[in-house]
Amino acid sequence: MSDPVLRWHEAADREALAASFAAFVAGKLSARIAISGRASLAVSGGKTPSRFFEKLSQAAIPWGQVLVTLIDERWVDETSDRSNGALVRKHLLQGPAAAATFVPLYTGDATPEEGFPALEQALDALSWPLTVAILGMGDDGHTASYFPHGDGLAAALSPPRDRRVAEVSAKAAVEPRITLTLPVVRAADTLALHIEGAEKRTTLDAALADGPVEDMPVRAVLRSASRGIDVFWCP
Repeated sequence: MSDPVLRWHEAADREALAASFAAFVAGKLSARIAISGRASLAVSGGKTPSRFFEKLSQAAIPWGQVLVTLIDERWVDETSDRSNGALVRKHLLQGPAAAATFVPLYTGDATPEEGFPALEQALDALSWPLTVAILGMGDDGHTASYFPHGDGLAAALSPPRDRRVAEVSAKAAVEPRITLTLPVVRAADTLALHIEGAEKRTTLDAALADGPVEDMPVRAVLRSASRGIDVFWCP
């Protein structure tokens, strides 16, 4: 197994990292729009990206030609403070970026599985492959909703043909989750990992070592990203 290609982008602090990461993503989106007329962006939720979202929302790019979706989502309505969709609307889809088209991953159905048909239809609107896919990473080595030993993990990492979404449940996840599958994520033109702090750097170092994917599912991404991964990190 060859080592993954990681392109490191380091900054002195979170403010500087958010600014440089926003400029990087804006450049990738603009370049794709210049070639094909539109671009697609998949983002992650959690605590890390809010500052980056706010910087990116002000980028002077043709946002009306950008489609935004999520890497994963908790199966909750956007009225919940745990909704990634609500986070994106509050911090990213503001100012110039309000002109972007948002494709959420929550349908209102009772379960993610019941929502699959509507989700797949909604995702047809995006420009595939994704222009930019942005992942985060937990201290347990999860990324997207690929949780260690999660129920549904295998199907998310190796889904049936053409399946773009999967349901994953795990104790650490609290609610059921919907997530883009690994083939969809790794096919992105640009795949980025956004992490902050010494603990996340230590987790990534551990994930780069030999070990089962089930223990640290981010390994599945690291080991299959043939185009490499742009890692944005600050202490």
